[in-house]
Amino acid sequence: MGGRADIGGRADIAALVTEFYRRAFADPRLGHVFVDVARLDLPAHLPVICDFWQAVIFRAGTYRRNAFGVHADLHSRVPLTPELFARWLELWTTTVDELHSGPHADRAKLQAHRIAASMGRRLAEAPTAPGTPAPASTRAATATVATAVTTAVTAPGRHRRPSEPG
Repeated sequence: MGGRADIGGRADIAALVTEFYRRAFADPRLGHVFVDVARLDLPAHLPVICDFWQAVIFRAGTYRRNAFGVHADLHSRVPLTPELFARWLELWTTTVDELHSGPHADRAKLQAHRIAASMGRRLAEAPTAPGTPAPASTRAATATVATAVTTAVTAPGRHRRPSEPG
């Protein structure tokens, strides 16, 4: 386990999310989506994001919004491609692994994998930015998302549970 503590509560989630977004904002592939398109105001949005991850990791009833709707709106302005989801997942997994180790950290990564795959499948059918070609087929787009997401999650150093896909 390398001496890293598991995610223990809201303070750990806030630190994890803050570090993840620091990396995502600076990332050459993701940064423009968060900074230029979404114009994400992290200090204002951090409590909402923490509510989401607290609900995901600890099964707390802290998030009562529509995460898909936010992403569908963003997807209508800039295509959220399988490659972007894979990069998001790669950054999330790396950040979790560098900061935490344990059952809650594993859950954060597993659920991120599921969320990315689900969002990718659903967005493959959603309208994209004007002038953006639609995927050849929903099945092909879904397969691409699944492949990209699985590749990111099973990056070197990441051990998969026997029950995980891939």
